[in-house]
Amino acid sequence: MEAGARAGFVARGVIYVLVGALALRIALSGGGGQADRGGAIGEIAEKPFGKILLWALGIALVGMALWRLSEALFGAAGPDGHKPTKRAMAAGRSVFYGFVAYSVLSFAAGDSGSGGGSSDQQSKDITAKALGWPGGEWIVGVAGVGVACAGVWIAVRALLRKYRKHLKMSEMSQRVRQAVDFTGVFGGTARGIVFATAGGFAVAAAIEHQPDRSKGMDDTLRSFADTPVGPWLLVVVALGLVAFGAFSWVNARYRKV
Repeated sequence: MEAGARAGFVARGVIYVLVGALALRIALSGGGGQADRGGAIGEIAEKPFGKILLWALGIALVGMALWRLSEALFGAAGPDGHKPTKRAMAAGRSVFYGFVAYSVLSFAAGDSGSGGGSSDQQSKDITAKALGWPGGEWIVGVAGVGVACAGVWIAVRALLRKYRKHLKMSEMSQRVRQAVDFTGVFGGTARGIVFATAGGFAVAAAIEHQPDRSKGMDDTLRSFADTPVGPWLLVVVALGLVAFGAFSWVNARYRKV
């Protein structure tokens, strides 16, 4: 489980660094690339030995999913790791990473419509289907509020440096600690802002009963370039996602598992 967890953090870091780099390219050039997991997978697939790298990435994410599942079943490291809320969150993360691993491995196996699909279109399709159900507006609205609250929670925890209790801080030098705090705060805050913004778009889709108002990660990131400060806000968020990728690699080395 420890090896799977650490490999999973490496894989997560790769995806976030690539998504951040794609978003940065969009901010600076005004187009090109799909700044989401599908775009990151596509970038890897185009490189030499890309399919081999995708298989390695997918297997590493399976390790992450299994580690989170073990936390749900047996409790996580730390004094509060056996709390029902912690175990429930671990179960949710296990399902999420299991889905991500499946999408990456499906793409590696030749199903280009799986992992490489557009998050924007997927978000709109799911929202349209949900809005067609009885009480669909409430379902989409509640889900949007949940995602937005999760984003705020992620950002606040990053700003409060809550990640420190999960890391072996005593094994780090002063310089490494400073780097950890920079990537942890900056990266975690940027990630939280992206989640909160995506949740806000889902709430707008529910209120207006318009599935097209819902946005995946790519459209959510592009929306930052449409603000009064222009593409520079997207530049900051993109660099934040790269920082979170680097923070994931720190977790691969220093996380208490």
